Amino acid sequence: MLVKEYRICMPLTTEEYRVGQLYTISKHSHQESEKGEGVEVVKNEPHEDPVHGPGQFTEKRVHLSSKLPSWARAVTPRIFYITEKAWNYYPYTITGEPRAGRGTGTPGHPCSFLPKFSIYIETKYEDNCGDSENIFHSDKILGDHEVSFLDIAFDEIPERYYRSLEDPRFFSSAKTGRGPLREGWRQHTKPIMCSYKLVSVKFEVWGLQTRVEQFVHKVIRDILLIGHRQAFAWVDEWCGMTMEEVRRYEQETQEATNELIGLVAPAISVSEVGQPTATHSAPASAPSTPLSDEAPEFLAPPKTRPRKKSAPETLTLPALRERAGAE
Repeated sequence: MLVKEYRICMPLTTEEYRVGQLYTISKHSHQESEKGEGVEVVKNEPHEDPVHGPGQFTEKRVHLSSKLPSWARAVTPRIFYITEKAWNYYPYTITGEPRAGRGTGTPGHPCSFLPKFSIYIETKYEDNCGDSENIFHSDKILGDHEVSFLDIAFDEIPERYYRSLEDPRFFSSAKTGRGPLREGWRQHTKPIMCSYKLVSVKFEVWGLQTRVEQFVHKVIRDILLIGHRQAFAWVDEWCGMTMEEVRRYEQETQEATNELIGLVAPAISVSEVGQPTATHSAPASAPSTPLSDEAPEFLAPPKTRPRKKSAPETLTLPALRERAGAE
C-alpha cells in the first residue's frame, strides 16, 4: 500500500470552500455526463455518526467504459462503472469504505475486474496555510508517509486539461477581488485555507503493485490540482450561495445528470461492482485472451515533457476526479 498526504491551499475560508466544493462537484459531474458517462448519484442523504456527528452520505456510480485504456476494456463488461461511497462530516470527510475502528468494513474495492485494488481518502479542512503537523495522527497507518504540497497556481497539470480561464495566475474574481495568484501567494494571501488529504492506494498484485500504486497517485495528484483550480476559478458562480441554495443546486443538477446518463446509456442493469445482474441479459463477452504478464503501456511511468506555451481551451477531465479532489 502506498500512502501519501497532499496539502492543497486555497484563497478561501473553510466555510466558503464548503459551498464551493459542492457546487464544483455538481457542475463538473454534469459536464462529464453529456455522453452517457460521468457520475450518477445513487444516494445522497443525511447520516449521523457517533463520533463526528451529523453529516451527509453519498453513493455514486462513476461510469468509465469509454475512458478505460484498451487493456482494461478487454476484460471489463461493455457497461462498466465503479461505486464510490463518501461520508461528509465537514470539515472532515471519508471516501472509500470505512477502515476498521472507523466504522464497519474494510477499504472498498472500487472495481470488479481488479478485485485487489482499493483507494481510501481521509480529508480535513483548516483555516491555515498547510502548516498543521501530523493532522491525521500517523499512528493510524504503518510507517512514514510522504507529504506533498500542491500549488494550484504554479504546479504543472497535464496540457490536455489546461484552460486559460481556469488558470489562477490570470483569473481575477469580480465578486471577491481575489486573484490573480502570484509567486509565494500561500505565504501572504488572506483568507487562506488548506485541504489535507491522506490518500491510501492498494494494488495487491505481485510484479505490478509498485507501478500501479505510483501511477494512481500521479492521477490523483492531477485530479486534485485541476479540481481545486476549478473551484477557485468558478468562485463568482457560487460565491454568496447559502448551504440551502447549493444543496438545491446539487439536487437539481444530480437529477439532470442521472436523467442524461439514463437517456444515453443502454437500459442494462449492473450490480454495485459493475458486473451484469442475473435478471438481465449480459453485455457482449470480453475477449478470452489473458493479459500479458508484463505491465501494459498504460501503466508505464509518465514521460516528462516540457510544458508548451500554448494549450487547448477545452477541458475533458477523467471521471475519477470527483472521488479524490473535491472532498
